[in-house]
Amino acid sequence: MESNKDEAERCISIALKAIQSNQPDRALRFLEKAQRLYPTPRVRSLIESLNQKPQPAGDQPQPTEATHATHRKAAGANAPSANGEAGGGESTKGYTAEQVAAVKRVKQCKDYYEILGVSRGASDEDLEKGVRRRKSESRPEFSHCPGCPDSFRAIGTAYAVLSNPEKRKQYDQFGDDKGQAARHGHGHADFHRGFEADISPEDLFNMFFGGGFPSSNVHVYSNGRMRYTYHQRQDRRENQGDGGLGVFVQLMPILILILVSALSQLMVSSPPYSLSLRPSVGHVHKRVTDHLNVVYYVADTFSEEYTGSSLKMVERNVEDDYIANLRNNCWKEKQQKEGLLYRARYFGDTDLYNKAQKMGTPSCSRLSETMKSLENFW
Repeated sequence: MESNKDEAERCISIALKAIQSNQPDRALRFLEKAQRLYPTPRVRSLIESLNQKPQPAGDQPQPTEATHATHRKAAGANAPSANGEAGGGESTKGYTAEQVAAVKRVKQCKDYYEILGVSRGASDEDLEKGVRRRKSESRPEFSHCPGCPDSFRAIGTAYAVLSNPEKRKQYDQFGDDKGQAARHGHGHADFHRGFEADISPEDLFNMFFGGGFPSSNVHVYSNGRMRYTYHQRQDRRENQGDGGLGVFVQLMPILILILVSALSQLMVSSPPYSLSLRPSVGHVHKRVTDHLNVVYYVADTFSEEYTGSSLKMVERNVEDDYIANLRNNCWKEKQQKEGLLYRARYFGDTDLYNKAQKMGTPSCSRLSETMKSLENFW
């Protein structure tokens, strides 16, 4: 069931957008899908509210505080909630109390290890798992509560610092002295704590949920500001543009293998004979071997190129191929005959049985005669 949670949240997000766009049918479809994937009381209450028929304006009761809270939760209204916090000051999208609590928890964390929920001896794999555990709490496309972008950025900064061996060592030795000074002036809202990573919430999302993890050499700065400049974005675009070259390099061994195979086939000379008439390759002249009188066909220049021992070698190859073909055809004829006999016995078909009994095996007969000729020759 936990594996369906992300998909259910995606459906909820689409449904909330549909509610804002006055598309109740579309919203209901996605809410029902989300409830099937990962049932929650919140989704059930939204479905029930959508299923209620609208009342006439004169008979409609005055909305209660609970109703206002439900609409604020579903549609992210800008009106303040009972506790004084904005229900969606910067966005009209919804969020849950759990997501608000997650943002507060990140604000109250004392160090980067606590933000990711790992110990000081955590490995790179543990750091990655720590980031993934926070994904449903602070991912911007799912949670639109106040402070969520800062919380998500704090998670990215924590990972960037701790995943860099040099910065992690510096952080373990000296802590966040610069961050302490900054917090005296800015309070707990300052998530960066003296270290800053060249990473945005979008980058963090793509790293963990869209394209794998980056290399460990993430550049981390301590100027307290985001260095996300045009040149860095341009470098990323250029690196993405090199994807075609990377694919070509990966396919290079396969292309080389295909090329070598094609060249080897071209370099292998075709046999100077055929057991049947083949005008397409020039084998139009009929000849017969000396020992078994096997008919074969050759090109115009055969008599000039093959004489004496070379001619005997060719004729031996012709006879070997002829015998191999007879064996193959004999086996096929026997299989066909045995198959008909089996069907006749299984179905009790007398006519089919008689037909199978009369079926000949000419290749087997010629093979037997050829083998006798070889015995007499040797």
